[in-house]
Amino acid sequence: MASTSDIKNGLCIKYNNDIYKIIEFLHVKPGKGPAFVRTKLRSLTNGKVLDNTFSAGHKIEEVRVENHKFQYLYPEGDLFHFMNTETFEQISLNKNILDSPGLLKEGENVMVSINTETDLPLSVDMPASVVLEVTYAEPGIKGNTATNATKSATVETGATVNVPLFINEGDKIKIDTTSGSYMERVKE
Repeated sequence: MASTSDIKNGLCIKYNNDIYKIIEFLHVKPGKGPAFVRTKLRSLTNGKVLDNTFSAGHKIEEVRVENHKFQYLYPEGDLFHFMNTETFEQISLNKNILDSPGLLKEGENVMVSINTETDLPLSVDMPASVVLEVTYAEPGIKGNTATNATKSATVETGATVNVPLFINEGDKIKIDTTSGSYMERVKE
């Protein structure tokens, strides 16, 4: 059993007969009253996000997980197929376990958290950013730059990302996987 002082991003816990991963947390010590921890939890079974507050010292049941490096192979409907890079064992995961499946490129390496008690995959941690090629982008209109104007562009995985007007088809761009937003243009 762990307590609220052990809470950190990425920790998996059992709560309300489900397994949750802590996405965000904030220790709060108000001037009046006891301290508490405000958390944002994501269910690893259905992907729903839940806001919860734990009082200081509250006992939480931690789930033991092991992280393994997997390579993304290919999609098949709502299933995504991965291969363990050490044992070459293949697994299939449902689309809702992934944070941003639209940004996952074939051959990409990810970290898969596996519950040590049941040997079931719990979550997939993608790299912080991915570099993808733009396959379709509307042409930017000259003189349309009074503010930070953006346009939508389609990348090689099929995802749509808002990009600045100067991005064209064939450009490679870096995308933040947590927010799905444009970061910068990558030069070869």
